Amino acid sequence: MVPVSFGYKKVKSVEEAISEMASSGGTILAGGHSLIPALKLRLSQPSELIDINGIESLKSIREQNGAIVIGSRATHAQVAGDALIQKYFPMMVTGASLIGDRQVRNYGTIGGSLAHADPAADWPAMVLASDSTIEVHGTAGSRLIHSSNFFKGLFHTDLQENEIITAIHVPIPPAGTKSSYQKFIQPASRFAIVGCAVESLPDKKVRIAFTGVSDYAFRDQGAEAALEGNNIDDQSIDNAVNAALKGVRIASDHYASVEYRTHLAQVYLRKALVAVK
Repeated sequence: MVPVSFGYKKVKSVEEAISEMASSGGTILAGGHSLIPALKLRLSQPSELIDINGIESLKSIREQNGAIVIGSRATHAQVAGDALIQKYFPMMVTGASLIGDRQVRNYGTIGGSLAHADPAADWPAMVLASDSTIEVHGTAGSRLIHSSNFFKGLFHTDLQENEIITAIHVPIPPAGTKSSYQKFIQPASRFAIVGCAVESLPDKKVRIAFTGVSDYAFRDQGAEAALEGNNIDDQSIDNAVNAALKGVRIASDHYASVEYRTHLAQVYLRKALVAVK
């Protein structure tokens, strides 16, 4: 497995990265744990790799305007170990800790995972359940994309040509909020055959997101509606499980049939809801 020939440019600022993308048609390199395998299989054939690992500002995690702002270059391990994340978002601590192996967690980045939008990746479900917004910069300027509008299809997002993810804005939840991420792991890759993220708010609203179930991560509005206004108890959990996955095209592959993956999604939704009772 040998990639095609490509150029290489290490940049020092977001502006330089955008300019280089526009002039060369190159592809951003952050952690590389999604990109490098695609290069080796020639699924990706960029003219140039634009290395953003010199942009230190993209690695910060900070509190700002009622949200925790996670730089797109923050690694999975960095997110899992951050005090602000541990304080407000326990599901992200769990989810980030379950990604890959130690090397992947120390080099792979949250922004790279979201941009790649693998249908079995963990971060998409967690940013959906936490009601996050994704900040991107490009030649046309900057914009904020709500997570519910970001994932469009198989490896397809709302990112436009010459745009780069710079940060993820995660609203700080009110006191009393509970969250959980539950995952049925493919043991070799540690991707999610099924993953379910849940955030339960004190006003009896619940956000539920799945990954690994369909072509891309999604909020399950049917399951959410079944829970809204109700305490999370055995009966309401049963109602949510029964209402889940309506109208969803369930994926089938050599890991799980449609029937088995549907069953797993219901089981892991139940696990996540029990964890936030």
